[in-house]
Parts: sequence; C-alpha cells; structure tokens
Amino acid sequence: MAYSVNISIEAPIENQIQEISYDGQEIYQAPLTLSENLAKIAQKIDFSKTNGDEISKEQLEGGEKSEEDPKDSASFQSSLWPWDSIRNKLRSALTEVCVLADVLAIAKEKNYMVLDPVPQDPVEVKPMMQVYARKKALTGAANLIIHGAQRLQNSQAELTKNRSTPDFHIELLRLRQNWRLKKVANSIIGDLSYRTAGSKYTQTGMFEVTKAEDEERSNNSPPASPNAGGSTSGQPHGPSNSKASALRVTIPSELQGVAYIEVLCQKDQEDLCSANISLLNSSTNSSNADMHWQQKLEAAQNVLFCKELFSQLAREAVHLRAPIPHMVVGNQIMATVLPGIQLIIGLCHSTGNDKKHTAPSPHKTDHDHVLEHSLHQLLREVHHKNTHHPLPHPSSGPLGPSKRRCLAGPTAADRYELLEMAKSQTLLEQIIQQAQHFFMRLRTEYVLDTIAKEVKDPLIVSHWNALNSPTQSCVKINILTHGYDSVCRTSLVVHVGEKSLKCICRDGRVMHMSYEPQELRDLIFCQIYQHQITAVQALAKCMGWQFLANSSHLGVGSVEPLGNASSCILASPIGDRMIAVRCEPQTGVQVSIAHSPRKDFFPGQLVRERKWENLGGSFKEVRWDKMEGKNFLNKMELLMASLTSS
Repeated sequence: MAYSVNISIEAPIENQIQEISYDGQEIYQAPLTLSENLAKIAQKIDFSKTNGDEISKEQLEGGEKSEEDPKDSASFQSSLWPWDSIRNKLRSALTEVCVLADVLAIAKEKNYMVLDPVPQDPVEVKPMMQVYARKKALTGAANLIIHGAQRLQNSQAELTKNRSTPDFHIELLRLRQNWRLKKVANSIIGDLSYRTAGSKYTQTGMFEVTKAEDEERSNNSPPASPNAGGSTSGQPHGPSNSKASALRVTIPSELQGVAYIEVLCQKDQEDLCSANISLLNSSTNSSNADMHWQQKLEAAQNVLFCKELFSQLAREAVHLRAPIPHMVVGNQIMATVLPGIQLIIGLCHSTGNDKKHTAPSPHKTDHDHVLEHSLHQLLREVHHKNTHHPLPHPSSGPLGPSKRRCLAGPTAADRYELLEMAKSQTLLEQIIQQAQHFFMRLRTEYVLDTIAKEVKDPLIVSHWNALNSPTQSCVKINILTHGYDSVCRTSLVVHVGEKSLKCICRDGRVMHMSYEPQELRDLIFCQIYQHQITAVQALAKCMGWQFLANSSHLGVGSVEPLGNASSCILASPIGDRMIAVRCEPQTGVQVSIAHSPRKDFFPGQLVRERKWENLGGSFKEVRWDKMEGKNFLNKMELLMASLTSS
C-alpha cells in the first residue's frame, strides 16, 4: 500500500522569534513563501522507508509462492517491481504539485481567482515606550561604567597617596612624549643627537633610562627644598624636585655640565661686541644627582647642541677658502670680517667641578642679541630643512632633487643655472655675512648721526626700516629746512649690504659705494648743497622771482676737492635785480646781487642809445654771515623781499 504525503499551501500564523533587542523588543522571522514552504516539506520525504513487509530474496528472484508457508503468502501482495511504492509516492506528490501549479496559474495569469493575503492585526507602535525603554537601558549601562570608573579612580588615588614617588610607567610615558627612546636588550636607551637631520658630530648622545629602586630613592635622595629644581627664567616649563622621580637617567660624562658659545668681535685688539649663546642658566651649581631627569636631559641637549654647532663651524672654517684664511685654534675660531675687524667664536664647557668657567666674564655680559639669535637659529634651520622637505615628496624611498632641479629639463636650464642651484652657503659664511652687515649698519648710523650733529642747516632726518633681513637693511634720508619743509624736501634711500652701500637719489641716479664710511659722508654733503640750490629755486617761485639759469656742475672758479659747485641765477619780478647763488661743498654758500639799470653807464659817441643802460651791473657779494635769519632759506626770503620793495 502506497503512502500519501499531505502538502499544506498555507503558512502557519505563528512565526518564530529571530532576535530580541537590548530594549526587550522581539523581532519575528518573516513567514515562508509558498515555494519555500514546498521545498521545506519536500525535504522531509524519506525514500528509504516502506510500509509493507520485506520481500524475501528468493521471492524477488523467482517470483513464485512457497507452498509450505501459506500464512506468509497471504499477509502481503507481491509487487511486480521492487520500487513500486516509491513510484506511487512520487506520482501522488507530482499530482499535488500539478494541482498547485494549475491553481497558481489560474490565480495569477487568467485572473479567474484572486488570492488576498490573510489580514493580520497591525502591531501597535508606542514611540514613547521605546524611548523610555532605551533610556532605561542606557542608564543602566552608564551607571555600570561610572561605577567601575569610580572604583578605578579610588584605587588609583589610594595607590598614589600611599606612594612616595610617581608611577614608573607614568614617568616613562612623560619621558617618551619629549625624547626618543628605544628598547635594547633589557634596558631603555634614549637619543639626544641630531643624526636624523644629517648630524656629523661624533658624539652619539645616548642616555640610559632605568627604574629607580625604592630603597635607593629613600637613602640617596635629599629632602626637597622650596627652591630645589625650580624652573629658571630660561626654562619656564621645568619640572619640580618636590617628589623623587621613579626614573634614573644616566648621561655620558661628555654631555654633563654647562656649555655655551661665545661670539666676540675685535678691532685692533679692542672688543666691539660680544654674544654668549647659552640655552641653560650658567649659574646653576646643583649637581647632576639632584637634578630632575627633564632638567638633566635639557642640560645635556644644550651641551650636545653647542658642541655640534662648534664642530660644524670648525669643519667649515678649515675647508673654506678666504682671502685671509680662517684659523681654528683649540676651542676658538678666528675669521676676518672686514679689514682690521675679526670675528672670534669660542666654545666654553664646564662640568660643574671647575666653577671659574661656569659663568662668563663680567666685561662680556652686555652681549648683542642679534648675533646670539642668528647663530643659534642657523643650525636649527639646517635641521628643520633636512627633516621637513617641501611637498610634494614621496612617502617612502629616498628623496630626489629639489623642485627647481626637477624643472631644469623642461625649462632648458644651462650649465651656469645648474651650478647656481647646487651652491649653498655654509653656517660660517652666513654668520660672517651677518657680522659684516652688522658693522656696515653701525658705520652708516655713525656717519649719519655725525653729519646731523655737524650740519645744523639744513636738517637731516634718517628713517630706518624696521623690517630687514639679516644681511640687508634700508634707510631713508630726508634733507629739509626748518620751516620750509613744504617748499622743498630732498630724499634719498641707502641700502646697506654686506660689504657695500647702494644709494638711490631723488633724480633716479644709483650710486654704489664700498665699505669705507668716507664715501657715504662725501655723498651726503654733496646732496646737502644740491638741496640748497633746489630749495632756493622753489622759494623763488613762491616769491614771484624769475628763474634764469642753474648748473649742478659749475665749471667756473676753483676746483673743488670734493664734488662740484652748484649755482643758480634769479631775477626780480620786474627784472631790475638779480641774485646769484653758489654752493660749494668745501667753501659753503656764496650770494651775490646785481642792479639794473647800471649806475656806471655813460653814453658816448659809439653807444648813444639809452637801452643799454638796462643791462645788469656787476655782481657784488653779500656778507652772508651778517644777514638776519634763522637759516639759509629764511635769509634768502628776507633778501628777496628787501630787493623787491626797494
């Protein structure tokens, strides 16, 4: 007898629970579709089981009944084929599937029947209930976290309260934030050197960090004083020694103590200026054992920086070719800045035992902050350029040439331009150029101040540009007369370089001068007397006088040792008076007047017409020192006024 399989085409109403969220909401599994349900039920068919009794092997082979067992032969009906039951099951299943396919085809394609989904009651959604449930769940989780954090804080506070020194790992974390550390074997090694920036100094700059034992700290550490380990003026962020440190930093003996670089300029064995470069207060007399690890490392970094800077300068002084060779003797470098002026750079290092070298000499305390800052920043700039390459650059691999050299091919750069790209100035060359500019600026200031004191008429006002480069300065010089500054003003600009001066005059002329101060002095005096002639002409226009002639390079008279004489001739409004003004850099100002008509004109047989008497007479020099007036233009104004009224 074949078994039939019942297939249901309706899904059960109840669905299984798929997930339960943290707020208690249940998420049900979606009901299966008809095809999915059919596939699920078809998988439950077991074709290995039969409902009839097993047929003996002999009956399957011979197909005949045994006469000896009539009861067994009546208990079942023989089958012609052993898989007949399975075939019947598949046939009935196929019939059901065909019926189902016909029903679906009629319902979907021919619209003979409409299958509406079974309506379900909508789930009532309460948003406020969900909000309250989520808040409750979050509150529970937050309370749990806060409770655990409070327990950790209480335990840490109790541990810190009972501990006399900070935690070793906290101290090591602070040390790692500011210094480079690495693990070597069973110890921690730090690095103070500048090898990442291309340092060539032989000192490795390694220091060792170990954990200080409690017994050692309690026995060796002295009681903390109120001023012990406090931050100095140069180290506002230095740590305090009120508590013993959990770290022990061991620094090489070569980097212990205090070091600074002394810069001194001499002229004929006379000190002009000095500069002391020290990153650490040299008056510190405390031993290394009493110092905090931060102060100890900063002091060692200062010593290493000064030694590396001096080593770099000494190496450059040996390789540079100068007209006067540089000298390196011991811890001193001597370089010639200008003729008769020498720049001396010395390295001073004291380990603390020899106290006579810890502080600079009393007569060298007034140092120049410009040279101090410049020499300190030069090495810093080199390190910054080596570690901070301009973008774009490869993230890995060796760095290539500069941007200008990369564009040398597309821009068709020649050999000269390529050589100029490859040139670079050394630290010693830069500090020498800055020192040269410093002396040129001092000389220019001295010349201008001296002339301003000597010459009272006209006034000389100097305006120095506040924004200058280390090797270039600019000063604007205004020459004017008191009370007549709106009538005429002569301006010139002087660019102070390293070994030369460049002057741009009012008329656009550009003059180059050497480092000798006398050349600038001669130029200023020539500009002063040219200003007087220009101011007289401007005043004559205001007074109504006529301008007849002028000459900036007068060829009449004696030859001037400095510059050339300038002159001009003015006529009164009606032409009966003339004034001739002559300015010489050596002699000064000369003023002459002439009258018209001539008083010494006598007509004769040859000259009978009276018009010739209107010619001007001979010029007579005015006693200029007896004239009244505060300055040259004031006297000229009074002279023009008196000649016009008469």
